[in-house]
Amino acid sequence: MPLKVAVQMDPLENVDINADSSFRIMEEAQARGHSLFYYTPDKLSWREGRVLAKGRHVVISREHGNHMQAGEMVEVDLGDMDVVWLRQDPPFDMGYITTTHLLDFIHPGTLVVNDPTWVRNYPEKLLVLQFPHLTPPTLIARDLDTLRGFKAEHGDVILKPLYGNGGAGVFRLTPEDRNLSSLHELFSGINREPLIMQKFLPAVSKGDKRVILVDGEPVGAINRVPAAGETRSNMHVGGRPEKVELTKRDREICAAIGPTLREKGQIFVGIDVIGDWLTEINVTSPTGLQELERFDDTNVTAKIWEAIERRRAA
Repeated sequence: MPLKVAVQMDPLENVDINADSSFRIMEEAQARGHSLFYYTPDKLSWREGRVLAKGRHVVISREHGNHMQAGEMVEVDLGDMDVVWLRQDPPFDMGYITTTHLLDFIHPGTLVVNDPTWVRNYPEKLLVLQFPHLTPPTLIARDLDTLRGFKAEHGDVILKPLYGNGGAGVFRLTPEDRNLSSLHELFSGINREPLIMQKFLPAVSKGDKRVILVDGEPVGAINRVPAAGETRSNMHVGGRPEKVELTKRDREICAAIGPTLREKGQIFVGIDVIGDWLTEINVTSPTGLQELERFDDTNVTAKIWEAIERRRAA
């Protein structure tokens, strides 16, 4: 049965149609006969018991420079939709968190993907804390002396914002590095949030694997290799995607976290694995769909929609 689908995302006009996962999700929805409504997070509102959004009904096409045909701006009641996709990129700030609270009012009558309650409770760098046996030594702290103590213990570490994304603000601090105090001062001047520090994993030079899970089950992976002289492997900062197979360890990690993801309505998830260690569980706006589909010559996005359609029919 055709579904009415709304997508909450960053401006559709600006996406790279050959890389953007939200575009691919919309493309597959349209191919399955579902209708599309698109809006940006600033157009979401709550009024007198209804969750509303101002946006446009759209038809998309894989045509550079002409990838969307949009209708007039209209306001719709998201409670009348069958599915709402929560797809804007972080930062995971109070604006982002507020959208999850508003979407809670319509879910699960309208299926919100991923479940907004657990997107709010399980942002990328916090859900992994439930699985310490799968992760490298990790610290969440704001106190400088605590950060210093962890660095003294582990020597070579990665320091990054707890709610950052796309590799922004990620620093490697070697045993000889003396910049921790300066970086702490810099981050403290930006916000009051804690930082995350992890033991550096030399295996990152061989790549940071993005494993994609659909309803708790792994469906494939890509390897993201850092550019020369770069610690970060994010494709936003020059990481090179490569074809890669799932290892026995990857499957062990997925088997450990999959039931939690499935129970909490996290249908489309991308985890980051360096060597044998889980470093992040991305639930807010995972990427990597198009790269995986090209490497494996498979329609992973169809599996996502099949999971959604099953949940809608249940």
